Amino acid sequence: MRQGRQPQIIDRSRDQEYMREALALAAQGAALGEVPVGAVLVQDGEIIGRGFNCPISGSDPSAHAEMVAIRAAAAAASNYRLPGSTLYVTLEPCSMCAGLIVHSRVSRVVYGAVEPKAGIVESQGQFFTQGFLNHRVLFEGGVLAEECGAILSEFFKARRAK
Repeated sequence: MRQGRQPQIIDRSRDQEYMREALALAAQGAALGEVPVGAVLVQDGEIIGRGFNCPISGSDPSAHAEMVAIRAAAAAASNYRLPGSTLYVTLEPCSMCAGLIVHSRVSRVVYGAVEPKAGIVESQGQFFTQGFLNHRVLFEGGVLAEECGAILSEFFKARRAK
């Protein structure tokens, strides 16, 4: 019988540092004309996956920041499961990304800005608390929320001005 990882010890002291990495990735996406959302996946204190939204440039509707970061992390770990990991993302995840988070066994999600319309963690549906799930994900919102919201607001303000 294989033994799983020990439960994750939450170290909130580095949450802002990792969120700043995600914000830098969001800015890269914005420079390409993508909605500025960035994500990093951390396991054992190391960033093993990075991503920013790129569905437009990649002609891939699934290329959300979380999806890109988790794919990169799984490849780096040579494992489709990422127990003990934390995903930092600048915007509350959508339903597609929340499903991926559960299936990849991410232990914790930390996000910045809320997404009132499509955010599924707390804004709509509270997905991670549903009893039918076979994996529990810890979550925390509001980390650098002002900065995360500002990059999105500035992006859409500039887009509307065009």
